[in-house]
Amino acid sequence: MNQNGTLQERIERWFEQGAAAAGSHEAEATFRELLCGLEAGELRSAQPDNSALGWRVNPWIKRGILLGFRLGSLVEMGSSKVLSFVDKGTYPARHFSAADGVRVVPGGSSVRAGAFVAKGVVVMPPAYINVGSYVGECTMVDSHALVGSCAQIGKRVHLSAAAQIGGVLEPVNASPVIIEDDVLVGGNTGVYEGTVVRKRAVLAAGTVLTRGTPVYDLVRGEIYKATAEMPLVIPEGAVVVPGSRAVNKGKGQEWGLSISAPVIVKYRDEKTELSLVLEDLLR
Repeated sequence: MNQNGTLQERIERWFEQGAAAAGSHEAEATFRELLCGLEAGELRSAQPDNSALGWRVNPWIKRGILLGFRLGSLVEMGSSKVLSFVDKGTYPARHFSAADGVRVVPGGSSVRAGAFVAKGVVVMPPAYINVGSYVGECTMVDSHALVGSCAQIGKRVHLSAAAQIGGVLEPVNASPVIIEDDVLVGGNTGVYEGTVVRKRAVLAAGTVLTRGTPVYDLVRGEIYKATAEMPLVIPEGAVVVPGSRAVNKGKGQEWGLSISAPVIVKYRDEKTELSLVLEDLLR
């Protein structure tokens, strides 16, 4: 324990200082300690637990990330005038070595400081992994994919081309988007607003999941929705495809309109597994 309190206590104290924390060497040192813990995977904005959701949010870590934005000032970054950036000095791009065991393929990808990327992860260009996110072992982050701030990505996940995993940094008490182990996220798929996708689920290309999106389970005859206490949760092994449902009143009915509605059409089986073998060949 630091003589001035635990890391959590120090983060909370400096966060409460607001703009007054800027310029404090102690505040900067506290933030750097947080950043190192995040990059090592020792600290997480959300972590597995035994609650009904199966995950616990750590609001103090989100406050620490926000503190970093307060402490940072704009600086020029990059190795040349041809390739340069201007951003908060507290959040430069991460650099990896061969010893890290992470493949960052050339072509414009970026991993921001404060993101954890485990061994065996492949980052195809261009992709972006934001601060506070956690990407587990042997996950594929494909071209044009986004891992938003504080998103939690499990092991052996495939984020296909143009998949968007939204970040939930604020409000600090809100659950971030969580993608558990062995999930396949199809191309042009969007997962937002704290949605939890359980292990081994498959999100077909073009599926969009948000807090306000009901999901219709044709197999079990259920409808999954977010509540005031719980985010939208996709069951383990579910195969979700884009669907639609008719508007049954007013002008929508008169005009024959329908709105998007994700549909669970099956649960993952051996045939589904065979269709995913290609992933292993790419790693």
